[in-house]
Order: sequence, then C-alpha cells, then structure tokens
Amino acid sequence: MARLSPVLQQATPVQAARGEGVHLFDTDGRRHLDFTAGIGVTSTGHCHPRVVAAAQEQVGTLIHGQYTTVMHQPLLRLAERMGDVLPAGMDRVFFLNSGSEAVEASVRLARHATGRQIVVAFDGGFHGRTMGAAALTTSGAKIRAGIGPMMGGVEFAPFPYAFRYGWSEEETVAFCLRELDRVLLTAAPARDVAAFLIEPVLGEGGYVPTPPAFLQGLRERADAHGILLIADEVQTGYGRTGRFWGHQHTDGLTPDILITAKGLASGFPLSAIAAPEAIMEKALPGSQGGTYGGNAVSCAAALATLDVITEENLVENAREQGLRLLEGLRKVAVENPGIADVRGLGLMVGNEFRTADGAPDPAAATRAHAAAAERGLLLLTCGPFGNVVRMIPPLIVTAEQIDEGVGLWADAVRATS
Repeated sequence: MARLSPVLQQATPVQAARGEGVHLFDTDGRRHLDFTAGIGVTSTGHCHPRVVAAAQEQVGTLIHGQYTTVMHQPLLRLAERMGDVLPAGMDRVFFLNSGSEAVEASVRLARHATGRQIVVAFDGGFHGRTMGAAALTTSGAKIRAGIGPMMGGVEFAPFPYAFRYGWSEEETVAFCLRELDRVLLTAAPARDVAAFLIEPVLGEGGYVPTPPAFLQGLRERADAHGILLIADEVQTGYGRTGRFWGHQHTDGLTPDILITAKGLASGFPLSAIAAPEAIMEKALPGSQGGTYGGNAVSCAAALATLDVITEENLVENAREQGLRLLEGLRKVAVENPGIADVRGLGLMVGNEFRTADGAPDPAAATRAHAAAAERGLLLLTCGPFGNVVRMIPPLIVTAEQIDEGVGLWADAVRATS
C-alpha cells in the first residue's frame, strides 16, 4: 500500500468531504467555517454553482487542448476577458499552472526583455517552492533549506515591515529605500538589474501590506534605471485586498509585469503573467509553453469566476467585510495583549503574537490557531517565526459570517491566553 509523503503536514485536523460557500464539511458531517479558502484560492467560495456548471459543461466538450498544438475557445475567451480587469496597457497574457511557474516565467521574460540578469527581491517575500522561485523566497528557511546552491542572479533588499523595526511607516520606508539604493550601488549594479519583484502584501512572510510610498519609490527607481517592476499578485489579486489588484492601493502605480494565480479559477489550477505587448514580444521563441498550461476546464472555471466576481460585486464585498474583520480582530487584540499587531488589506488579515518583552511568540499563535480549529474556525499561520495567524475568507463571505468568525477567534484566544 502506498501512502502520502510523511513530510506533508496538515495545518488543521480536518478531512474534508465537501465544500459549500464559506464552509467545509468533514467526513463526520461537522461544519467548519473556512477562513483559509485553500490559501486564498477559493475566491468565489467552495463549489460556487456558476463555476461548477461551467466546469461540468467544459468537461463534456474538451478537457485538454494543448495550447502550443491547438487553440481552444475557453483560452481565447479568457485572454480577452482578462483585458477587462488588467491594468491599462497590459494587453498580452500567458497562462500556466501554478504561482511558482508564473513567477519563473516572469523572471525569464524580464531577463529576455532587458538583456540583464539580476532580479532584486525583498526580505520576507514568498514566490514559490520550485528551484527558481525558491531562490527568490525568504519567507522562511524551510523553502530553501537543503537544496543549495540556489539560482544565481538574485539579490535581496529590506522590506518595509514597520512593526518589526519598531519605527513609523514613514521612517521604515525611507530606511528601506536608502538600503535599496545601497544594494544598487554594491551587490546588484543598477545597470545589470532586470527587475524588482515584490508582493503588494507580504504573504507567507507575515501578511504585511507594502506601503504605497515604498511601491512608488520602486517605480521611480525602476524608471530611472530601466528596470522592470514585477508585481507578484498570486495571493493579492482578484479582489482579495478590496481592490481588484493589490498594487491598486498605490495611486497611479502600474507594474510592468503582473503575476496572478490562486483566486483566478476558484480552485482549478491556473496561473498567468500579463505585460504590455512591447515587453511580452521580447520573450525568446520557445520560452513560453507547457503541457497543461491554459487547460480548457480551468479556463472555463476562470471565465465563470470573473462573471461571479463582477455580478456579485465581490471586490467591494471584500473591501467592506475586510474592514469589518479588521475592526473585530482589533477589538479582540485590545482584550488580549499577546496579540501585538492586527493588520491587512481587504480579506487578507494577520494577527501577530508577541511576548510581554516583544519577542515573537509562535507558541501562543499555535495554541490560538489550534483552539480555533477545535471550535470550527479554520485558519493558517505564517511569518518567519510562525507567530502570525492569518485569515483569508472567500470573497463571498457575509457580515454575519465575519462576526461568527471573530466570535470563534475571541473564544479561542481567551481559552489559550
């Protein structure tokens, strides 16, 4: 008898039998409030009827049409529909399977388009587990441990995590931009840098929104030095932050290359990179492709996902319910001093646990996380120390479900404080 790898560890003890909306039901029939959304994937909730119907219809018509062999309608329609939601000027898209794959495709494109080799990423960023993506990742040692040497041509600069530094956001941004300038004068000469790669909200690194002033500073430096700005919107895209794209919280900012995945197809494997034609056409022949990329069923699900997000006004719902969630969690934190910071954008909120002397407290976070699961609230942890408990409800979540989740969280924290 073969079994799953022993290295695969569940964040919760739940064995899911079915999903419906914001809920998962286990094999014993118990209902769980799922504030993980499959790590931000089930954007329209579990098994949204529109997505299910689109996938079922497509399965009966064409499952796999390999897109460098033949073309198929779901892929072409999705490419066209992406034009409705992508930033102005981003008129070319390339579809793949996973976030990691899209990250590596974006780096390949940036190197081809600029003729340069270095990519500057930022401390605490998570960009994937494959070899190239892991080389860009510093959210936790487990991603890079034991697989070196890593891919060359990567340098890191500080991320403006103000709470960590103990400074104001303004002070932290100024410091990190100065340090980036130092990197461009030392380890990563600006003339050799192909791209800056950044998440609009640090994901696995702790759910820390990137300050708009820092993103504006990146844009200015990119323009000054002929560097491309890549926005890794794998987790922050498709309405998650209360704007369709996370970078849109910075007024007037447009990246040169945008990466999306997770919520793109409501649970079906699909990712993409987007860029203006003037950049995308510089990719070398044969550099874009893949056996399963742009799968017909995934594309049909993605089309239905876009319909649901638009017609059910889910981006605005994410903004409204995200504010409600943030307010509720901050009230819980006031009564529980072990929660030192509550932060986030939209339906992407983190609770950071610290000890009385200010040290990261992963033990407290783990206890609260487990107690929440016992009460039927499914959550995840993140951060390099594992001391941040994150909440990622589907975009369809209601005010009543937010209040239920906050109530369960309050009980869990009180029980473990």
